[in-house]
Amino acid sequence: MVWQQVYDPLSNIWLSALVAFLPIACFLACLLVFKLKGYQAGFLTVVFASVLAVVAYEMPFSLVGASFVQGFAQGIWPIAWIIIAAIFLYKLSVKSGSFEVIKQSVMSITPDHRIQVILIGFCFGSFLEGAIGFGGPVAITAALLVGLGLRPLYAAGLCLIANTAPVAFGAVGIPIIAMTNLVGIEQQAVAAMVGRMLVPLSLTIPFFIVFLMDGFKGVRQTFPAILVAAVTFTTTQFISSNFLGAELPDIASAIVSLACTTLFLRIWQPKEIFRLDDEKDFSHKNTLGLGQVFKAWLPFILLVLCIIIWTQPWFKALFAKGALFDYTQVTIAFNNIAQSIQTPSGANVALTLPINFVALQAGTAILVAAFLTIWFLRIKASDAADCFWDTLKEMAIPCITIGLVVAFAFVSKNSGMSTTLGIAFSKTGDLFAFFSPVIGWLGVFITGSDTSSNLLFGPLQQVTAQELGIKETLFLAANSVGGVVGKMISPQSIAIACAAVGLVGKESDLFKFTLKYSVAFIILIGIWTAIITMFLPTIIPDAIPLVK
Repeated sequence: MVWQQVYDPLSNIWLSALVAFLPIACFLACLLVFKLKGYQAGFLTVVFASVLAVVAYEMPFSLVGASFVQGFAQGIWPIAWIIIAAIFLYKLSVKSGSFEVIKQSVMSITPDHRIQVILIGFCFGSFLEGAIGFGGPVAITAALLVGLGLRPLYAAGLCLIANTAPVAFGAVGIPIIAMTNLVGIEQQAVAAMVGRMLVPLSLTIPFFIVFLMDGFKGVRQTFPAILVAAVTFTTTQFISSNFLGAELPDIASAIVSLACTTLFLRIWQPKEIFRLDDEKDFSHKNTLGLGQVFKAWLPFILLVLCIIIWTQPWFKALFAKGALFDYTQVTIAFNNIAQSIQTPSGANVALTLPINFVALQAGTAILVAAFLTIWFLRIKASDAADCFWDTLKEMAIPCITIGLVVAFAFVSKNSGMSTTLGIAFSKTGDLFAFFSPVIGWLGVFITGSDTSSNLLFGPLQQVTAQELGIKETLFLAANSVGGVVGKMISPQSIAIACAAVGLVGKESDLFKFTLKYSVAFIILIGIWTAIITMFLPTIIPDAIPLVK
């Protein structure tokens, strides 16, 4: 039986949009009003969305159930697979003792607190965001800065602001990869557009952090070093996002910026050392040999090398049909969804793609890096097993939450609810160019995750762009870019940062510290998106559909 979508079930697009918005409102209420946990909010929301799909949109229950199953499966593979592998690698670094050497190598570069915040909060935090994401970078860098002498509230707030630029490419590109898989286009075009939109923000953040710490005087005194950090990070982020895809921009940018700034600081130091504590004696700084530093960074060097290999055309060809590793591919097709849904025009559409359980996944590349780390660093098998078991225990609930959020996104998309919202938003005309990143900002504020925000609102952004005749890559990218500045006011991020620096119960103080900056940034990003739409449309890459 073929079912035809209805985009205006109530014969009034605004009333229909109100009904379509109810599941999102349910999700917001569960988190903000009833203070439910993420997986509880996700479960109630997907159930509510399923009921509306059956009752209001008259979607057959079998298709609703199939959409739920496929959405949940997409959340587990490849999203959860990448997260588990990345955190496992991080835990191996900690278990081997390499992580302590990494911290020493960063902390011993300069005693100036302003530059330390850039090196640790911005550069090193970006590296951690690219490798593990999901709250870990803010917790680690904030605790590290407190150990260096910064006040806890200050350290937490600065790290939340510093963590904005890399969020869009966090956890090996998961926010973009998950969204593009959902909407059915190649991730390369969206990654490139995000990299182009982030240029002003990535250049500004390091200077803004120093300005918050020590005003214009601090910017003047540290300008050469901060310029090196900002330019090298932004340039590498732009190049890698435009030519390598979504997986590597954070990791590559952080490594290049950290290395260039460190080398620069060997020949230049600020004349006046700025400290927020009373420490005056810096003669006890740790000195590490090149071999120690290289060995400490080896797990993440292996990660970069493996991901680069996994993204090369010659390597991908090994997994093609009839090739050497063809046997590793297992496909779940969900043909009843692809063949049973039509648009109002009567066109048969394949709204969802098969799930390919193949070794050619970013998560597999990270796992290979983890196994190489175990071998090179001679980590005991029992210790490696403990790390993996701890990872599975810690990530069980987050993975379920992601699965439920993706399931809701699939039910909403396949039933036509996302299209209803897109049609309604498109009625705002050119104004939507400003509001597009605001939607992503609100999504991250509520969910605490750029990935979740992209999954919730990616289909809406895509449909609205199509309705307005604008390349969909712009609004998909704007959702992610807007989300990065929502991270600093997300209740989840605030709670993680406070817990890391011993300020549990002071969340409202930290929220007040970051709120005004977050609002200012999202307004500027909205204006920037509108400028691109009206005056710079040639920089928007074309979306390439995923091969079905």
